Amino acid sequence: METKIYIENLKCGGCAATIKKGILAVEGVSEININVDESLVEVTTDQDVITDVKDKLSKMGYPEVGDANTILHKAKSYVSCATGKMSS
Repeated sequence: METKIYIENLKCGGCAATIKKGILAVEGVSEININVDESLVEVTTDQDVITDVKDKLSKMGYPEVGDANTILHKAKSYVSCATGKMSS
């Protein structure tokens, strides 16, 4: 099953690297593609784990478009971005 999720706070390849690593750790996710320009995360799963994926994205600072995008989300995404840049 492939699902598209549009997210907030996605700025660069550093963000994408952090998101990819975090989402691939969710059991049931087999593939992830990230389009930085469109703020789009495409997830392929063999189970119904989309709620878990969206929760994980939000906890990393990248809530789904339409959900609350608080100061805390923005701060977490900034840290995730920096971490992703250093590890890639």
